[in-house]
Amino acid sequence: MSVRTRFAPSPTGLLHVGGARTALFCYLFARHHGGTFVLRVEDTDRERSTQESVDAILAGMDWLGLDYDEGPFYQTQRFDRYAEVITDLLDRDQAYHCYCSKERLETLREQQMAAGNKPRYDGLCAHGVSAPPNDVKPVVRFRNPRDGEVTFADSVRGQVTISNNELDDLIIARGDGTPTYNFTVVVDDLDMRITHVVRGDDHINNTPRQINIMRALGAETPVFAHLPMILGPDGQRLSKRHGAVSVMQFKEDGYLPDALLNYLVRLGWSHGDQEIFSRDEMCSLFDLGAVNRSASTFDMEKLGWLNQHYMKQAAPSDLATPFAAHLHALGLSLGDGPSLEAVIQAHRERAQTLTEMAAQSAFYFAEPDGFDEGAAKKHLRPVAAEPLTTLLEALADLQHWDRASLETAVNQTADSLQLKLGKLAQPLRVAISGRAATPGIDVTLELVGKARTLARIEKALDFIENRAQQS
Repeated sequence: MSVRTRFAPSPTGLLHVGGARTALFCYLFARHHGGTFVLRVEDTDRERSTQESVDAILAGMDWLGLDYDEGPFYQTQRFDRYAEVITDLLDRDQAYHCYCSKERLETLREQQMAAGNKPRYDGLCAHGVSAPPNDVKPVVRFRNPRDGEVTFADSVRGQVTISNNELDDLIIARGDGTPTYNFTVVVDDLDMRITHVVRGDDHINNTPRQINIMRALGAETPVFAHLPMILGPDGQRLSKRHGAVSVMQFKEDGYLPDALLNYLVRLGWSHGDQEIFSRDEMCSLFDLGAVNRSASTFDMEKLGWLNQHYMKQAAPSDLATPFAAHLHALGLSLGDGPSLEAVIQAHRERAQTLTEMAAQSAFYFAEPDGFDEGAAKKHLRPVAAEPLTTLLEALADLQHWDRASLETAVNQTADSLQLKLGKLAQPLRVAISGRAATPGIDVTLELVGKARTLARIEKALDFIENRAQQS
């Protein structure tokens, strides 16, 4: 059997973390078995589905590198096929027209709930309607088996059994003829020869209904695997209130796709104690049988640690383009700044995201927006004026603006004034960056460049003088 999996999002919003993990698991299972990964857009909800959401889903899949082998297929382009199958079910008495009004169904539901019963359709129209009302467009209901049970072996949860008397005759086509989710999913999975349905466990109650429709169509059921939900730190289902849950928001926040994929694969799946997985390792090791049944908690600190790992492991040239996008987002012009690769090399040990790294390194490309108040109060004091003035003269005389020359100039200035290096380096950092934390002072000076360094030291000296006059 050739494995075929599918990711089938509804385009009613963005691609979120839960959907991305489902897509990843489907992708990895197909790749592990040399199978086919299908993308299907379930857009039959015309009121809520939007092209913007479709575009966002495709963009998220592309950014994550989850390449699909077939698709995207759109359910709205398959209405003729659904109508054909519904007609077949009606002809074989596996489905029937229901003329019940919304008012009757609502009253029935209220009565059942008041009696402590599970709300379900009572089958009033199941044996035909002698005088169908002319002003009602009937829905089509699937004739669910009355007896027996549905049992399936879930690859994650184990054996699941549901009694058929717990299920009612669900609607498979609305009054306007449009098909419903539980029906279209079945037809699509059969037509697309899906062998393994991997999806969130919020769909598990739909599975027995879908299996019964498959059996009515004389089809063999696929293997099901229902993934546990993802929780926020508060133990509630992950949602917008927990922060970034949209895949593309993680991109905007400076995370790398490989880091997010590595994090997502460990949300509910494990391979011993291994934490870091390359894409090839994920494909070769992934197994549905190793997916945990219990829910997983999303941990932003863990994701940050992983992202920094991938930033440190990546070639600086590979990070240059996405890093530039984050610098541009800050309104920075990169034309006369230092090499992006050099900035990345200097800062990636100090930042967990590209966004954080861009904020840290903005002073290489534009004048700092003043001095950090705490840093200036501590380091830009009158006592720092002489060391900075002496260093300014030494730096102005340098013929070569490289790390070795800069390190020598700073050390010699400190020695000549009998100062500990920090007494010079810290005021210097604040002078050229606006804050007290930067990479090594030689690296920082080299990246800022000679003209900007000299100008910023002079500005810091003016700040110290003005401050002294005001005190």
